[in-house]
Amino acid sequence: MLKSKTFVKKTRSGGVLKIVREHYLRDDIWCGSEVCKECKDEAPVLQEHACIESDLCSYPHYLIPDTNVLLHQVCGFSLFSVGDLKSTFIEREQGESANDRNDRAIRVAAKWYTDHLAKKTNGGSLKVVLLTDDRANKEKAEQDGLIVYRCEEYIKSLIGNPELMDRLALQPDDQNEITGSKLLFPEHLPLSRIQSGIKNGMFLQGTFHANRDNYLEGKVFINREGEEINEVLLQGLQNLNRAVHQDVVAVELFPKERWVAPSSVVLQDDSPNDEDADEDETENNLKGVPSDSSVLKPTGRVVGVIKRNWRPFCGMLSQSMIKEATRHLFTPADRRIPRIRIETRQAANLVGQRIMVAIDGWPKNSRYPNGHFVKNLGSAGDKETETEVLLLEHDVPHQPFSQAVLSFLPQMPWSITEEDLKVRADLRHLCVCSVDPPGCTDIDDTLHCRELENGNLEVGVHIADVSHFIRPGNALDQEAASRGTTVYLCGKRIDMVPELLSSNLCSLRSNVERLAFSCIWEMNHNAEIIKAHFTKSIINSKASLTYAEAQMRIDDSNMNDDITKSLRGLNRLAKILKSRRIAKGALTLSSPEVRFHIDSETHDPIDMQSKELKETNSMVEEFMLLANISVAQKIYDEFSECALLRKHPSPPPSNYDILIKAAKSRDLNILTDSAKALADSLNNATVENFPYFNTLLRILATRCMMQAVYFCSGMDSDFHHYGLASPIYTHFTSPIRRYADIIVHRLLAVAINADSTYPDLMDKHKQTALCNNLNYRHKMAQYAQRASVAFHTQLFFKNKGIINEEGFILFVRKNAIIILIPKFGLEGAVFFDHKDRPSPRLSFDSEGPTLKVEEHTFRMFDKVKVTISLDASNIQHQRIRMALVEPVVCFCFLDCSRTSTWVSEMILTGRSQLQLFLYINF
Repeated sequence: MLKSKTFVKKTRSGGVLKIVREHYLRDDIWCGSEVCKECKDEAPVLQEHACIESDLCSYPHYLIPDTNVLLHQVCGFSLFSVGDLKSTFIEREQGESANDRNDRAIRVAAKWYTDHLAKKTNGGSLKVVLLTDDRANKEKAEQDGLIVYRCEEYIKSLIGNPELMDRLALQPDDQNEITGSKLLFPEHLPLSRIQSGIKNGMFLQGTFHANRDNYLEGKVFINREGEEINEVLLQGLQNLNRAVHQDVVAVELFPKERWVAPSSVVLQDDSPNDEDADEDETENNLKGVPSDSSVLKPTGRVVGVIKRNWRPFCGMLSQSMIKEATRHLFTPADRRIPRIRIETRQAANLVGQRIMVAIDGWPKNSRYPNGHFVKNLGSAGDKETETEVLLLEHDVPHQPFSQAVLSFLPQMPWSITEEDLKVRADLRHLCVCSVDPPGCTDIDDTLHCRELENGNLEVGVHIADVSHFIRPGNALDQEAASRGTTVYLCGKRIDMVPELLSSNLCSLRSNVERLAFSCIWEMNHNAEIIKAHFTKSIINSKASLTYAEAQMRIDDSNMNDDITKSLRGLNRLAKILKSRRIAKGALTLSSPEVRFHIDSETHDPIDMQSKELKETNSMVEEFMLLANISVAQKIYDEFSECALLRKHPSPPPSNYDILIKAAKSRDLNILTDSAKALADSLNNATVENFPYFNTLLRILATRCMMQAVYFCSGMDSDFHHYGLASPIYTHFTSPIRRYADIIVHRLLAVAINADSTYPDLMDKHKQTALCNNLNYRHKMAQYAQRASVAFHTQLFFKNKGIINEEGFILFVRKNAIIILIPKFGLEGAVFFDHKDRPSPRLSFDSEGPTLKVEEHTFRMFDKVKVTISLDASNIQHQRIRMALVEPVVCFCFLDCSRTSTWVSEMILTGRSQLQLFLYINF
């Protein structure tokens, strides 16, 4: 049956457009119940014996939630297409709101289901129960003769599942009941006012980013292109106004005379577990900022939230001190998320557990948002639990691959076919080898180098042909696109593709035939490219080497086999390529990385050290870069509108402020006009008798950089890769672990007529949407990897007691210094202020930046000696605690209330605890 509606619409040009909307109504939509034999459903999802122990509904029943119950309370359901079935379709009546029409449609569907099931069971006991928290909807349903309950009323009736009450999302009326009457935050403006304010320029729209180190501060990144101001600083709870990290908000900009500089205070919300925590003292920490206009930032306040980014958060319960209390505070694992008040009757069982909690709302008279318990993840500190937490917190897809995905894997045993040999270059005779970290099983790339008869060199980079196994649009492809990247944790790998591909059929292991995509250059001995070509190929790797094994071959003059000769040729050319890149302005940056040695039985880290890079690391990197650049140019030449490329934006000048100040403190000048100027400055930045200084400066320069991102060539004009000093770049060399590389393989295959195209590949808008997801997944994977390193660092120090180590001050804050320990690639803070005990006199100079503590002045890159230990006093946020051993800072103060003096020698710890003191009576 076809229903249609016709109306006219005035266009911008003044014309009239006739619009016809057609709606096809069907009779063949099945009810999905096992009791029904009339509906021809081959796989009914609703059980015949739908029983649950309830003192309201003692009979078998199905639940139909209304829209609001579905959105706020339900996580699993079966779909029934009310609007497409002829028997349940309704049209909106004159004067009826869209919400009222939806409520009526649900009541009609519930009535139809009730009557339909009654016929099939001869008026039997299987009933339909409607759940709604809308009073008017409930009254009308009762008038229609339906069985209807409020959601909370029904959940309370489930005798055998009392814990489900904890999982109910709070309704607005409930939230007002559990908060005080004192107004703590300004009212959010209505959406209509926000939209008109954004349109007329009164407000700015952007995404709120909370400060991880200071809960009273955050930034709003403005989304609109062409906007003069791209970020707005927010300081203080009133101006943050209940924004939660990643919310889309509207902000009102303050006049310029109210603009301030970002705070240098490190400040965590460790206030007591109560509502009346005084914020005046902590907010005073944000005051006293410099008046120099060069460091002032546009400052404002949140006037409304346009889109919440709430999700279930992982963390731990802080149990109320009040006996028998049901209201408690939940502390999220992510310090950027505020604490959440929840109601639970199982607090005693949840203490010491990692749990998930969802936010329901944040009333203007509540210091914290309200929420509800979702799930218990396991004991805090347990490796499996903590790994689950970091994967959930960083939104890393880690569920097992579904049968739908696995069904698209090749059948085993698999082998190369005669057809493959016909359409591919047979390179099995080449002396190809791989060079990877120890234990690598997902080998993406192999290389070879040999001399040609004309005296030139042939160099090849051969990459796993993953796109041969993953075809566009199927479930395997969709899953890989969603995951975006493989995530490497300490001792664990979350694959982007199933293991049959990642560690077997696509992995270019030695002495097995594999399908590859080859990039082959003819070069002269000065590493200048004479010609390049790309081909689908078949290879047989002659060796799977680690970086150390490859380096040993190169260095051992007694070894002269074909593999070793190939490696030496590659290494010599790589050095030329690298020096040429650096001469063009490519940056050589630094980032402290660590390697753990894991116990084979307990899987605990037994040793921890900074990663040592060898020449072979650089050798492989150079040829991967060259392949990526060569492929980028090829696909852009062929597909200028839809090439998937990667760019690295140049940082804004303000990003370099801290780097310039750090160098200036050592009487050095850093130029940042271009990547070349920066590279030359870093190369020349040395301090006598301080060999590690240049590394520290490069670590700092790394922190100034922007994030490299994927983009579609047809949607951008700036292709430049700042860090590599390359006009064009992409990712081609790691398709086992990066989905971007699979797309690039498909583009290259079409460009050389080795494969056919498909619509989405040539759609620049869909490519852009894909790039957005890949950028997000890549960023989250990086954060998850860092979190895994942090957790394993804590495990390493757990049983080590106190360790003495030398370190360097990396950053100076208003109340703390951040120290880097090169041996462990570890950073930690030493705080100088105290909430509950005497503090030394502090004087912070943002120009240095320097921090004067009593009579000693700390500056960036100063050498210090510290003790390192694990502070497990807060199981939610265990941290590496550093205690300052050298230099020793002494101070004394007069306690007038006791007419006595305390003279203290401070061994400053992560919270500046006074570990040695002398009490003197007058």
